[in-house]
Amino acid sequence: MTTETRHDEVRRWLAGVGTIAAAVNAPVELPALLDLIAATACELTGYEAGGVLLADDNEHALYISGSHGLSAEYVARVNAEHTIKLGSGPLSAGPSSRAFRTAEPVAISDLSEDPSFAPWVAAALEYGYRAIVAVPLLVGGRPAGTLNCYRTGVHPFGTDEIDLLKTLANQAGIALETARLRDHERRTIDDLERLNRSLTAQHRLLEQAEQIHHELTAVALRAGGVQAVADALARLLARPVLVADPAGQPLANAQHRGVLLDPAPIAVAAADDAAATLLDSPTGDLMTAPVVLGGELVARLWLPGPVADLGPLDRRAVEHAAVVCALELLRQRTALEVEWRLRGDVLSDLLAGGASAALGARAESLGHDLTRPHSVLVVKADRPDGPMHRMGGPSGVRRLLGVAQVTADGPGPRPLVTSWGDHVVVLWPEGRPGPRADPVDAAEAIRQAAQRAFDGATASAVVGRRCTALSDYATAFRIARGALELAQLRGGLNRTFTVPDLGVYGLLLQLEDPHELVRFADGVLAPLRRHDDHRDMSLVATLRTYLEHGTSTSRTAAALYLHPNTVGLRLRRIEELIGVRLADPEALLQFTAAFMAEDVTGSAWGSSSPAPDGGPPPGTARASASGAGRARGRRGRKTRGNRSV
Repeated sequence: MTTETRHDEVRRWLAGVGTIAAAVNAPVELPALLDLIAATACELTGYEAGGVLLADDNEHALYISGSHGLSAEYVARVNAEHTIKLGSGPLSAGPSSRAFRTAEPVAISDLSEDPSFAPWVAAALEYGYRAIVAVPLLVGGRPAGTLNCYRTGVHPFGTDEIDLLKTLANQAGIALETARLRDHERRTIDDLERLNRSLTAQHRLLEQAEQIHHELTAVALRAGGVQAVADALARLLARPVLVADPAGQPLANAQHRGVLLDPAPIAVAAADDAAATLLDSPTGDLMTAPVVLGGELVARLWLPGPVADLGPLDRRAVEHAAVVCALELLRQRTALEVEWRLRGDVLSDLLAGGASAALGARAESLGHDLTRPHSVLVVKADRPDGPMHRMGGPSGVRRLLGVAQVTADGPGPRPLVTSWGDHVVVLWPEGRPGPRADPVDAAEAIRQAAQRAFDGATASAVVGRRCTALSDYATAFRIARGALELAQLRGGLNRTFTVPDLGVYGLLLQLEDPHELVRFADGVLAPLRRHDDHRDMSLVATLRTYLEHGTSTSRTAAALYLHPNTVGLRLRRIEELIGVRLADPEALLQFTAAFMAEDVTGSAWGSSSPAPDGGPPPGTARASASGAGRARGRRGRKTRGNRSV
């Protein structure tokens, strides 16, 4: 080679490197720069094709991101079907992966003879590529990808040409790093410009008080909810806003500059609900405005500072926000009542034994997948005349239903929450994420939330059996409802429990035919009842009290306000009528089981729910006749953990 030829070659290489450098300084997008690098490599080396491969963000794989002379179909097949991996496995042993990991060039003179190229050899030969060299692209001293050059014939790569490719790859790496920095700088500038525009818009919004009407009206039109109203008012007034119900429970809480109002003192200040205008709280550090719906106080807006701090336009904003809040609460109330009614219809059909595909479709239209296993949760206030009912008016269950709905809301499959008489029923789906995935934890959360929401009034909750088919729900609800009624009757108040926690009672509740329990109890106690009907000696009540007080004559007498001798005479009369001795353990077991059967049938099929065959509730008359006996001696029940036994 002559001296002139060498100068020409050096000039040609310098021109190629200069082209890449000029592209970096010009507004060239990254894909165009990568194509230019591949084209320059082919032009300077005389190779038929070239490609620039870049690693993904996690450095799990390499993708052909720029090319020259490579078939578009070949690029697509390598990237999609035979992705070059950087970890382990057959797709991670190729020349590109090795060059990336070792930061050294890897050359293959004949692709058909190298086993490491086996995953790609068919595609390469199909498009006419026979030899390859992969040179690492270093960015900041770390491999960011590779520069690959292809020959259409078998070609042993010499040391000189590989050194030239390394020089070109180093320049390409510098260009790539510069391009990435420029791209990051451009994105940063764009972000700053967007942030500046946003801050300018917010400042303009605060300066133009006439936009108050448009801002809050827009919230109402798009049905943004109470939280959206609070957020809008917080922006307009530049202060945090809390929306709470009359009991002080937060409905929405909007921050300002990271500051939120503490709901704790709100509950105390909310005791005075008579005010109907914007005024200061008794402590003077808060102001409040009523949210009235149909003459009923449904919520209050709370803001920091005295009312004197507000200008005329700010007061208008608060009053307008209260009106929009009332509209949002009315919308929510209407939607919830419709939804609860539809859910109640679904539950009614389920409890009636409905198991059709149409029923499942109706539930699905409400957002509930009944093909998924569910557990039946039943919650009820412990005192029908307590504050939990009085606070909600005649239909106090509605308040408890709202508490259950809020507590059940969250990610994952949606629980079905509705009511059945005085009971709140929750079908809790299996597979819910988070700390309330277990139905027992969910029931306990609902019970505790109800106690907080109703000023200490208590409720009890039971977790029934797991249902996997539509036909399971009727039985599961009957058992759970009976368990709850029985537990409350026996003094198990303010508790969350499962049916097995009731022991033998829980076992009896699960019998499919309750008429057998009725017949058994009647068969055992019939002689005593006939005697009581004619002699009015209350032998049945005496026997029940005797069993409940550990077969102690003295404690039975004290409970019944009788002389011990009178109790002894009654017990001997019972032995004569039944023909057994009460000292016999088998006789005591038989009488205990009979009374337990009466309790179970009276709780599981009370007067408000029909018997399984549509006839009169089994055991209702007997349960009523022995009600006085059941009402005595319920104290001192044992508990296990947080559940009634």
